[in-house]
Amino acid sequence: MEALDLPSKPEEPGRAEHTGDRGAARPKARDLPDPDERGRLYEAMRAHVSAETRDEAGPGRPRDGSYWDEAPGFLDRAEGYRTRWPAERQPAPDRSADPPGSFRSHGGFYLSPERHAEAVAAIGRVREAESAISADMRTVEQENRHGGRLEGFEHRLKGNDRLKEKVAEGLATIGPDARPEEILQQVPDAIRYTFCLRTETYSKGYYAIKERLESLGYEMYQSKNSWGAAEYKGVNTRWVNEEGQHFEVQFHIPESFHAKQCVTHSAYERIRSPLTSDEERRELEAFQCEVSSWIRVPEGADGIPDFKKEGF
Repeated sequence: MEALDLPSKPEEPGRAEHTGDRGAARPKARDLPDPDERGRLYEAMRAHVSAETRDEAGPGRPRDGSYWDEAPGFLDRAEGYRTRWPAERQPAPDRSADPPGSFRSHGGFYLSPERHAEAVAAIGRVREAESAISADMRTVEQENRHGGRLEGFEHRLKGNDRLKEKVAEGLATIGPDARPEEILQQVPDAIRYTFCLRTETYSKGYYAIKERLESLGYEMYQSKNSWGAAEYKGVNTRWVNEEGQHFEVQFHIPESFHAKQCVTHSAYERIRSPLTSDEERRELEAFQCEVSSWIRVPEGADGIPDFKKEGF
């Protein structure tokens, strides 16, 4: 499926907390659920949608009923797939011969002590950039009139180890002379935000948020509309600030957010794994398609254009 990167699963508990962002009085965004908490998020997300909206026929609606009627069964099936095909556990890396101050990840990515120190400093600069971007995002959230809410806000930053892996990947791909700061600036989803909009005002909300971000000096250089895709619904956009820091903004409705975050994420990760068998991959792809088929496409959403600026 050709699309922008889908969200990685919530990062490990090593994420930095940001308590001094603008809009601190805003109620804390809900934590994304582990399997034992998924029912609570299901009910919370369903509460976003009125009974009238859920029962109303609309564009892209394939059948009677609603996504929320089917969601409990989808959650049970997703749990069943995780039981049948548990994620492989990677053994801890052997660091016995590594010099002090170096870094080696579970995936085998390695940074020398010097490069590791540079990566740590570069990650600090990403987090500094994130603080200002996040303050603007919260301002946009508070100002928009289309029900746009930031969901998963506390998971907006990739974890430190994953960012260090990105540095190691970049050094291997670009060359040993590449600067970790430049590598991390251009990771499109090192910083990621998700706006969840009301179905009936989704398209207006998308354009309003886009225009507001542009008025704040951010530039959108790529947009991928996946409302017509079979396995995933939403619009994923990529942005850059004046200092060159890249970040991603996704646009969802409650149903599509719930589907990708709570129902199909594990299936998506398994499909991407090279260890997944063809039979398993086909079954999981069919599951993703079935879940997505129940998500009503907001009016006008399929008309939001794809876009990629030359040079990015």
